[in-house]
Amino acid sequence: MAATTYFTPASLKLMREFARNNNREWFTANKARWEAVVRDPFLHLIGDLAAPLAKISKHFRADPRPHGGSMFRIYRDTRFAKDKTPYKTWLGARLYHERAPQVHAPLFYLHVQPGESFAGGGLWHPEPPTLSRVREFLVDNPAAWKKATRGKRFLETFALGGDALSRPPQGFDPAHELIADLKRKDFVASRELTDAQVTSAELAPLMVESFKGVAALVDYLCAALDLEF
Repeated sequence: MAATTYFTPASLKLMREFARNNNREWFTANKARWEAVVRDPFLHLIGDLAAPLAKISKHFRADPRPHGGSMFRIYRDTRFAKDKTPYKTWLGARLYHERAPQVHAPLFYLHVQPGESFAGGGLWHPEPPTLSRVREFLVDNPAAWKKATRGKRFLETFALGGDALSRPPQGFDPAHELIADLKRKDFVASRELTDAQVTSAELAPLMVESFKGVAALVDYLCAALDLEF
């Protein structure tokens, strides 16, 4: 990939300012600046990831449209939330499976937020039937899971995360060798990115490297759900 700098220290400074002023008045006054310095560079990055992502899997999409694409909408759903702030002051993008509109599918993910940026992939908050299918697949295919998530390079770079049960799920052997993974309610892995990396020309290559690093995990989850990878 061509060396491209998407974000600058000014981008992160504006994001921190937005986080301190998460209100409609501030956003209305600074919307044009936000779009030019933060949103548009992010969409540029998403667009640049499309071709490398297709080499990892032709079944995933990096869609740089400002509305209805990979980027999360900026407006928060506050109807049932204690936090009533109206906006997401961070950037997130789902590089989604082509069948995502029909089924809950694993994805690749990137997140930009001062001091909290990361990249990775997996399956987040699956519905109970989907979760059961993944757990049953784990029981039947433990070796492939260990190969995807226990390799030296994977463990040096990524951390498995998400929520988990405190007890073994009903119907599964508490003594199973993968019981810690069977307790998972999310099957995701990510690596942290520093602010220096986010504002460097290495950001896109790091994203591609990250997606390659979690590809085996995403592939495994696709197999569990009978999705192509």
